Amino acid sequence: MDDIPPFGLLRRERILNELRRAGSVRVAALARQLEVSELTIRRDITHLSDRGLLTRVHGGATLRSRLDTSVPSVAAQATAIRFRVGMVTPSLSYYWPQVIVGARAAATDLGVQLVLRGASYSVDDQRRQISSLVESGGLHGIIAAPETGGADGRALLHWLESLPVPVVLAERQASSVAALTSLEWVTTDHVFGGSLAADHLASLGHRRVGILTSTGSPTSAQLRQGWSGAVKELGLESVVDVDANLDDMDGQSREAFIARVLDDCRRASATALLIHSDPQAVLVQQYARDHGWSIPDDLAVIAYDDEVAQNAEPPITALRPPKQHIGRLAVETMVSRLEEGPRRPVQRTRVLPVLHARSSTGALS
Repeated sequence: MDDIPPFGLLRRERILNELRRAGSVRVAALARQLEVSELTIRRDITHLSDRGLLTRVHGGATLRSRLDTSVPSVAAQATAIRFRVGMVTPSLSYYWPQVIVGARAAATDLGVQLVLRGASYSVDDQRRQISSLVESGGLHGIIAAPETGGADGRALLHWLESLPVPVVLAERQASSVAALTSLEWVTTDHVFGGSLAADHLASLGHRRVGILTSTGSPTSAQLRQGWSGAVKELGLESVVDVDANLDDMDGQSREAFIARVLDDCRRASATALLIHSDPQAVLVQQYARDHGWSIPDDLAVIAYDDEVAQNAEPPITALRPPKQHIGRLAVETMVSRLEEGPRRPVQRTRVLPVLHARSSTGALS
C-alpha cells in the first residue's frame, strides 16, 4: 500500500523538504516519521537520486554536492522534461499554496515543467494571465482556477475550451448547462462537505443551527447546497443564515457585523454555526469568547478550509479540502491527457473533504 502513486508523490516531496532543512536524512528516521517501511524510503531515495535531486549515502541521503559528477548536467536534466504546463491560481497566499505544493510534487515526478502565474479573482485578470502563458509558446497545457459564475464566468469557460491546448480546472467545475465537452477538472466535493458538517452537528444533538458564508465564493455556494439538503433531511432547523461580503469582516465594521450575527444566534437559540472560511470562523469565535460566550457550550463552531482553525483557542472543528491531493491530481490528469490524446474519455473528478473534530464542537448538554 506504500506505493500508491499520490501518496508516493507527497512522500518524496516531504523527503526533499526535510533534506533541504537538515542537509541530510536517515532512512530509519524517515521511515518512523512517515510511517512507512524502510524499504519504501530506500526506493524513494533511489528514485530521487536517479533524477539528480539528492546523493545517496550509506543509510540515508545528503544534499547534492556541487562537485558530484554523477549529477546530470543542465542539458541532461532538460531532456527529462516531457511537458511544459502553465498553472494560474487566483491567489498565492491563502488556500492555493497547498494546491501548488501538490502540483509541484506531481510535476517533479512526471517530468513536467510547471510555469506558475498568480492572478486575482477578476475574470479579466485571469484571462490576461492565461493568454500571456499561451502566447508565450511552447506550452502543452493549462491548469487554471477561473471564475465560473454569471455571464462573465460562462464566457471565460467557453474561451478556455476553445484554447489550442488542453485545460484542466483545479477546484473549479462548470455547470452541466454550459454543455462543455472537453474541459476536465479536479475539485473537492464541497457539497458533501456541507452535508458532513450538518451530520456532525446532528450527531452531537444540535437541532437549531446556522450558517455564515462568503458572498460570491464558489465554495460557499456548493457548501450551502450540501448544508441545506442535509439540514432538511436530518430534521434540523437552519435558524441563522448569513451570506456576507468579506469586506464586512474587515476594518472598523467587523465587530459590529460579528455582534449582529451573534445576536441573531442568541435570539434564534442557535447552538451551532458553520462558517466559511477559516479566518472568519476564528474572528467570530474570538469575539464571542471576549464577550462572555462559552465555546462550545453556548455556541459550537465549525470552519471550512482548515487553514488556521487548529490554531484558534479553543481549536476549531474544521472540514479540510484535500488541497495537495487536488494539485497532484490536476497534474496527473493533464499528463494523462497529453500522453493519450483525444482517445481518452474526458475525466472530471471529485474528492471528499475530511472533518477534523476539535474542541469547538461537543455534545449538546
